[in-house]
Amino acid sequence: MSTKTRSTGVRPAAADEALYESELARGLRAADENAFAAVYRRWGSLVHTMATRSLGDAYEADDVTQQVFLGAWRGREGFRPERGPLGAWLVGITRRKIVDALAARTKRLTLVDSVAHDAGTRPHEEPAPDEVLDRVLLVDALSRLPRAQREVLCMAFYEDLTQAEIAERTGMPLGTVKSHARRGLLRLRQGIEQGRADDTAA
Repeated sequence: MSTKTRSTGVRPAAADEALYESELARGLRAADENAFAAVYRRWGSLVHTMATRSLGDAYEADDVTQQVFLGAWRGREGFRPERGPLGAWLVGITRRKIVDALAARTKRLTLVDSVAHDAGTRPHEEPAPDEVLDRVLLVDALSRLPRAQREVLCMAFYEDLTQAEIAERTGMPLGTVKSHARRGLLRLRQGIEQGRADDTAA
């Protein structure tokens, strides 16, 4: 750690907490990587716990935690000590990233549900162009997934099976099912976003 920042990794006494946090904040704003590592050690568990409780999924919580600290590093110059302590600033970033993750999850599930249940049910209604594009992109993204990921997602969304039920049906370990589901959803999101970008560019 820099000469201005404690290097022992030991949490300070309560009386020194504010001073310690102030030192970490100065190190972060100065792009001190050792200070940033100490910031992660200090608040990483809190951020991950908040994300896990809100999302109910450890894998998504891992992603959110990574996004929080990446965002903190990239936006370190935006931290203003006079507006509040570093910990509160990180909690604010965490809440925004959780909201983003929930919104992204809701959109993915809505798209999948739309494809699974709504196709062809409103023959006299002209679908909006964006709705058509989303459905086409989703079907295309699903078709491009590795077989195991595609099967897990189809059983989860089309048959409404829990991950434990999928593991029991397929014989895969529960951890493997969770991994396939997580990676499949990430691939779906990336595929849909890429498809939208390509369509916009065209």
